[in-house]
Amino acid sequence: MKQFKVQVSKTPTGYCATMDALPGWIVGVSGSFSDLQKEVKESIEFYVECAKMDCESYPEALDGDYELDYAFTIESLLSFYDGIISRAALSRLTGINEKQLGHYVCGRSRPRREQAQKIIGALHRLGKELTAISV
Repeated sequence: MKQFKVQVSKTPTGYCATMDALPGWIVGVSGSFSDLQKEVKESIEFYVECAKMDCESYPEALDGDYELDYAFTIESLLSFYDGIISRAALSRLTGINEKQLGHYVCGRSRPRREQAQKIIGALHRLGKELTAISV
């Protein structure tokens, strides 16, 4: 089964997505990530349908079963988990000030590479700790 990477970014009112496999293709929604997932699927189906009608080329793997792998930017990831993981907890995990994390979540600023690596590393460590718990 072919896998396509979908890049997800946060917008002021929702999310947007692009795919390298479909140059120029972009989907945006005002709402939740699940709204975006639904719209992405519908948009890909429409794209393929139009490409077929216009005899345009497109990735043939989109005709069969395929999987979408959603890749979040740091800002969109933080926004998605805002309210699930408190900023205070994330601050303790990353060593990044809560106020600064809030700026990333709201899109007022973007983390530098070093800050992004701190966030990613902290979330990976948290995931490892949680999966190591046995009942």
